[in-house]
Order: sequence, then C-alpha cells, then structure tokens
Amino acid sequence: MINDQSTPSLYTWAGGADALLRLTEAFYRRVAEDPVLAPVFAGMDPGHARYVALWLGEVFGGPADYTAERGGYEFMLAKHLGKGITEEQRRRWLNLIMDAADEVELPDDPEFRAAFVSYLEWGTRLAVRNSVPDATPFHGAPVPKWGWGVAPPYVKG
Repeated sequence: MINDQSTPSLYTWAGGADALLRLTEAFYRRVAEDPVLAPVFAGMDPGHARYVALWLGEVFGGPADYTAERGGYEFMLAKHLGKGITEEQRRRWLNLIMDAADEVELPDDPEFRAAFVSYLEWGTRLAVRNSVPDATPFHGAPVPKWGWGVAPPYVKG
C-alpha cells in the first residue's frame, strides 16, 4: 500500500468504529475468562472496551474521540503507571487481541495485519516499560498516529 490521500486509513480499512468496538468487546470477553489477564482487568470500568476502541480508532486515523472524551495520551499513560505489566501478560494480551481480530473478521490481508500488529507490538512494549514502578515515561506526547507500513515488493526469483 502506498500511503497517500487516495489510500484509506487503517481505521477505514478495518471497518471504522463499529469494527473496532466489535474487536474490543470480543477481546475483553476473552480477557474475562483468561487466568493470566482476568486479574489485571478485574473491576474494569464497564465502558473499558468502548474506550479502547476509541483509542485504537484515533491511533489508526479515525476521529479524535478518545482525546475529546478521555483526555488523550496522558490519560492512557496514567492507566498504565505502576501496574507492573509482565512480559507474559503482554504476550497474552497480544494473542487474545489477535484471536479477537480473527473472530470479528477484521481484514486479514498481510498489509493491514502487518500495520495492525506493528502498532500492537509497539504499544504493548511501551505499556510494559511505562508500568514498571520506577518508570520515567515521557509526558506530553500526542496520541500516536499509525499508518500503513511499506511491505517489500514481491519479486519472483
């Protein structure tokens, strides 16, 4: 994919707000039954799946609804500070959200999934770093804006 004005955003390609909400609802249903992640999300705000869908929508080029409603990056950062997220939890989070993406039939073309997973890898690794007790995260960052990666062209050889 070439990232220009004729190329849809990841948000649009994914199916917009409805698709991302279906994704996060399916994901958090899985989390509630998962022995590794259920304790992390115990007592979760009933609107949490919706808030994460808004975050992902904004990250992937949709409307800035998370920023308008929740306060943007600083609010998201505050939710992770001091949580002590482990590598096992991070990897389980990734596995469950990828399973949810398949369940709700997010696009499965390699270009979309590569960009999607790229953000999830980056974001979860940052969340782990920001969650350690002595973390010194950067404050004042904007909500990241994730776009299409550039896959190498296939050359038949």
